[in-house]
Amino acid sequence: MNEKTQVTPQPEPAREQAEKGPSIRPAVDIFEDETGITVQADMPGVSRDHLDIRVDRETLTLTGEASIATPEGMEALYADVRLTRYQRSFSLSSELDADQAEASLKDGVLTLRIPKRAQYQPRKIEVRVS
Repeated sequence: MNEKTQVTPQPEPAREQAEKGPSIRPAVDIFEDETGITVQADMPGVSRDHLDIRVDRETLTLTGEASIATPEGMEALYADVRLTRYQRSFSLSSELDADQAEASLKDGVLTLRIPKRAQYQPRKIEVRVS
């Protein structure tokens, strides 16, 4: 397999970004093996309930809202993290089967596995003896 699966980051359209407010682009690592890709996105503070993963045609969009709680009876005087919305989009190769994707979230890291379609996965051909 010499050719790599195409997964290309996309900028969010300016109009959509303005409507939703500013967002943080989470750091993402993408790994490929013979059977598909694994996307790992750092989204600290995002719970499963506030995470949205969508595929529209060949565009994968990751969106999450972090909930940063202020301790009861206290008021924030200073905060390094003010933006609590994460968003990142990618163009997916048509050889990936997004219908079979699986996702998990642990310790602020989203792991998304997208397998390749069966026709693009390597397969062994058995030789019969006659």
